[in-house]
Amino acid sequence: MAETALTSNNETQTAPSAKETPAVNQDRSQLFAQRRSLFERMSAVTTIPWYYFAAIDQYERTLNKALPKKRTASGQLLAIYIPPEEWAGALNPHPDDEALAGIAMFGGIGRDGNGDGKASRDDDDDLLYTIASYVLKSGTNEEDFGIGLWDYYHNTRAVQRITQFAKVYQTFGKLDLFEHAFPVPVGTRYSYRSTWGTGRSWGGYRIHEGTDIFADYGLPVRSTCYGIVEIKGWNPYGGWRIGIRDLDNVYHYYAHLSGYDKTIKVGDVVTPGQVLGWVGSSGYGKPGTQGKFPPHLHYGLYRDRGLVEWAFDPYPSLRAWEQSDRKKKKGSG
Repeated sequence: MAETALTSNNETQTAPSAKETPAVNQDRSQLFAQRRSLFERMSAVTTIPWYYFAAIDQYERTLNKALPKKRTASGQLLAIYIPPEEWAGALNPHPDDEALAGIAMFGGIGRDGNGDGKASRDDDDDLLYTIASYVLKSGTNEEDFGIGLWDYYHNTRAVQRITQFAKVYQTFGKLDLFEHAFPVPVGTRYSYRSTWGTGRSWGGYRIHEGTDIFADYGLPVRSTCYGIVEIKGWNPYGGWRIGIRDLDNVYHYYAHLSGYDKTIKVGDVVTPGQVLGWVGSSGYGKPGTQGKFPPHLHYGLYRDRGLVEWAFDPYPSLRAWEQSDRKKKKGSG
């Protein structure tokens, strides 16, 4: 991911409401349970592990969120979107064709996953089985699966994201992995305000794509999410920095660190609140440059829209996560 100035917008990412009722939480749990059941059922039929199905569905979900005018989920439980012309065949005069013979005649990819003799775009079993059948054409081992994903999406980002998501799901063995944490411990000494879009001159004029959290040297910097370490090391702008990819396909960027937790490496899975490193003032120069500005954490958020990555203002999310952490701390005290 390019870590200089990128095209930006004012998208916000909010934390789940702390006022959710037990009924809402129960509905959420039931929804995840139903999806998990579907993934496991299809895994038994196709030999594809359930967490890969979960990863494909979640990647599709992030594309639908990023491109709402172009994509609408076809099924009920799933977020998978397959255009009618791909499902039924580009030359099929009946784009909503569910007849297996008609779909096959026009080279459509739609398949029957529930045994009712039809291939329906609005049926979750059919959607999942169709994706599985397409991907498995390349083979059944892990490398073949990656090739199959590329053949389907024609996008190396898609293969990378699905592989990353699958690792997160496999690690924790569950679907509900959307909790967040504030990037520094609440109750410690820090300050921040909205600094989105302000000018920066070092390295050429650019806008500030993030929020600066000012704090003392050495204050722990924590993961804000469940995710996977995508980048770690020196960047001339951000100094010692680390990047985490979450299941919403959002890249969490932490810059100007004084150092890292040495046990963390690229490809590791992390949890909300896990210490990644410590506040510093590194950056604006060659590796090792320190002290060109007061110690602070630069925190940025970038959403992957399939082919490009867009920065958006993290301040609203930070405020929500901070308030949530304060309530948790007060409740546990």
